[in-house]
Amino acid sequence: MLIDIGFILGTMFMYATPLLYTALGGAISENSGVVNIGLEGMMTIGAFSAATTSYFLQNPWIGFIFGGFAGALLGLVHAVACVSYRADNVVSGIAINFLGPGIALFLARHFFGGTTHTKILDLDKKMPRPFDGVFEQNSFFDLILNQYATMFIALFLVFVVHFVFYYTRVGLRLRSVGEKPTAARTVGIRVVLYRYGAVIVSGFFAGLGGSSLSIAIVSHFWHPLISGQGFIALAAMIFGKWKPIPTMFACLMFGFSQGIAVFLGRVIPATYTELVSMIPYALTLIVLVLFVRRSRAPSALGGQVDE
Repeated sequence: MLIDIGFILGTMFMYATPLLYTALGGAISENSGVVNIGLEGMMTIGAFSAATTSYFLQNPWIGFIFGGFAGALLGLVHAVACVSYRADNVVSGIAINFLGPGIALFLARHFFGGTTHTKILDLDKKMPRPFDGVFEQNSFFDLILNQYATMFIALFLVFVVHFVFYYTRVGLRLRSVGEKPTAARTVGIRVVLYRYGAVIVSGFFAGLGGSSLSIAIVSHFWHPLISGQGFIALAAMIFGKWKPIPTMFACLMFGFSQGIAVFLGRVIPATYTELVSMIPYALTLIVLVLFVRRSRAPSALGGQVDE
């Protein structure tokens, strides 16, 4: 029983990691007043870029960072459309969700001989596990704590973003831009600059989320890899009320549902595995139906303001 609990909790942390990066990115963008439903596309291009860079350079850390920059590039596209050209935030986000996978598949065919996936990384070229070998193999603590470095970085970034939001001048100005942009502008805050920065950083975080999938949890990029993770991260952000620490717990809840699904997939007949795999997505719908009306978004979310 204890080993089973350890397996579920370890799986929870593993699957919550990409959600954490991406949901944090969404919170940064939307606290500045720009809706970002393009997280899925940013994750996809980040996952592809990380896997490709790691394969050719044989260095997962460079791939990890490069995946973040690839997501930031799509974040810049989203910022130009929404902030400079006042495009509808939702429409632009949908376009990003088509653009990211399209670019990834096109480049995959170019770099990998017409296939839609990257080459598989050697196990020693994936992201490292800091606690590998510290605990007895498959023991309770080994199952929980023997995670990839990306998980520990994600947890650290939660508290970094929380500190920036609530204990720094930059965070105060960022949130004021998302709540009262006209008032912020009257006291000299450059609304456009803050929104550009927030959306680009949002894309960077989403790219890291995709990277944590392609070079840690799995060993390569392929088309169905993201499979709605960006939208689950968006739901976690809403459930967490656009705040970093509550968003972290929401991501862990979704990760826990994935852990339950994986565990049940090992113990129930194969004919029911498709139903079990629906658990995380069904939970997403339930959370959105029950809690979306209770969550208060930043007041100026999706709005425009003259600079």
